[in-house]
Amino acid sequence: MTASEFFGKFKSKYLWGNLAAMALVIVVLLMGAKIGIGIYTHHGEAIVIPNIVHKKYANAANVLDQLGLRIEVSDTGYVKTLPPGCILEQNPGPGERVKAGHVIYVTINASHTPTLTLPDIIDNSSLREAMAKLTAMGFKLTPPQFVPGEKDWVYGVVVGGRHVVYGDKIPVDAAVTIQAGNGQRDASDSVNYVGVEPDNNFEDEGEGDTDPFEEVKEQPAQPAEPTEHTHSEPEQRGE
Repeated sequence: MTASEFFGKFKSKYLWGNLAAMALVIVVLLMGAKIGIGIYTHHGEAIVIPNIVHKKYANAANVLDQLGLRIEVSDTGYVKTLPPGCILEQNPGPGERVKAGHVIYVTINASHTPTLTLPDIIDNSSLREAMAKLTAMGFKLTPPQFVPGEKDWVYGVVVGGRHVVYGDKIPVDAAVTIQAGNGQRDASDSVNYVGVEPDNNFEDEGEGDTDPFEEVKEQPAQPAEPTEHTHSEPEQRGE
C-alpha cells in the first residue's frame, strides 16, 4: 500500500461517520452518568438543620420529617430541670447543611434519675483510693468527714444523711460523703490484752534489802567405835 492510498482512506465518509457516532455515544454516556450520580447523591441540594435542642422528641421528629431528614436516639442523659423526653444534644448541630435523608442523632433526657452502684470501698481502701475510684465512676463527692479511727482509712459512706453500703444504687446527682479515720482513738474504745494479764500486786524490792538465811555449822567428826571380835572356843577333838 502506497502512502497516497493510506491517506486516501481518511477521506472516506464512512470512516468519519463511524468516528462521529462513537464520539457522540461517549458524550451521551458521560452526561448520563453525571446526571445519574447527581440524582442519586442529591447533588446541589442542601438542607439547613434546625435547632431542635430542648424540644420534645415527637415535635423534633415532626420538624425534621417535613424537611426530609431523619432522627435517631443515640444516647440518654439526665437534667433535673428539664422534662423527660426532651432533647439535650443533637449531631450535626443547628445551622449545618446536609442532604435530604440525612440522619440527625440526638440525646434525650431520661425519665428517671440514673443511678450508680457503690463499689466495695468501705473498710477496704484508703481515702485517696476511694475518692479516685468514685470520681472516675461519676459520683459527686463532698469534702470527707473524719471520724475516730485509723488515719485516712474509709469507715463509711453517707448519702442524704444515711449510711449506704456496698452494692447500693445511688443517684448520679446525689452528694456522697466519705467517712475516714482521723488517726485518733475514741475515748470509749477499750484495749483488749490477749494472753497477757497485768500483775497489779507487783512490788519493787528496795535497794539494800537482803534475804534472811540460816547459817549451817559443820558438825565435828565423831571417833570411830572399836570393833568387838568374838573368839570362838576351839572344838574339842576326840582322841
